[in-house]
Formats: sequence, C-alpha cells, structure tokens
Amino acid sequence: MTTTKLETPNPDTANLAGQPIGYWSWVANKSVIRHIRSAMAQVDITQPQWWILNRVDAVEGGLTRQKVRDLLAAALDEGRDEIDRALDSMVVRGWLTSPDDEGRFRLTDAGRAAKERTMEVVVRVRGEIHDGISDEDYAIVVRVLQRMVENTGGVEALTS
Repeated sequence: MTTTKLETPNPDTANLAGQPIGYWSWVANKSVIRHIRSAMAQVDITQPQWWILNRVDAVEGGLTRQKVRDLLAAALDEGRDEIDRALDSMVVRGWLTSPDDEGRFRLTDAGRAAKERTMEVVVRVRGEIHDGISDEDYAIVVRVLQRMVENTGGVEALTS
C-alpha cells in the first residue's frame, strides 16, 4: 500500500504554527479511523462492536442498552441506531447474552474470545499509527489537543 506523505513546503516552526489545526486534526481523525476500521474489518468486527465489548466487559453484571448508548454516543460520535445495530448483531453472533430481566447485556465466552482476537489487532495498529513517534511527542500532542478542547468549550460543548 502506498501512502501519500502530507508535508508543508516550509516545515519550520513558524510555518507549522500557522497551519490550520482544524484541517490537520480532521485529516488525522479520518486517516486514523479509516486505518483502525480497515484492520478490524479483517477480523470481522466493527469499531462500535469493539467499544461495546470493552464497556460491557468492564462492568460486572453487564450493561443495559441505554447505559451503553450513554457511554458511547456522546464521546464517540456514534448515533443511537449504530450502537443498537452493534448490540443486536453481537447478540446474534453470540458475543453478548440477550438482555436479562433487568435489561443487561453480558459478554459470553465467544465475546471474550472476540475481544482477545481484536486486542491483537488493536496492539498492532497502535504500533503502526505510532511508528516513528516517541511517547513524549505523542503525550505532547495529546496535551495540546486536550487544551484546545478546553479552550473551545470542552467536551460538553460537543454534545449540546
């Protein structure tokens, strides 16, 4: 697979500081999400299903449909319908139990196996995405993006 390297003709600090963060954060988001979802598709899982496996597995006793929606919809920009489709498909695949009397979904052994298989992909993909980037540089970028979110109204502004 060939990749197009996006470079600024004049990569000095002053030139880079003048680059539009909205454009570069958008390009990074789209590229990273595409890369992650393509890798997950190779092991027949969607990113929303991955999120659900992790969230449901993290809570002893499972989660209700509404709780899964609440946990994922606002922070991860996935609508109610996409989350519901992911939940329902995971029940059909045997990765989650059907909701119990309290409406809670739980991971099955097959769901745990799917989570384990997918974790191998996630670790590999993280390495691909972080290739050539030190932990220190990565932490700086994350801190800068967190500050920009704070400067522009925080996460709450995204959901209102």
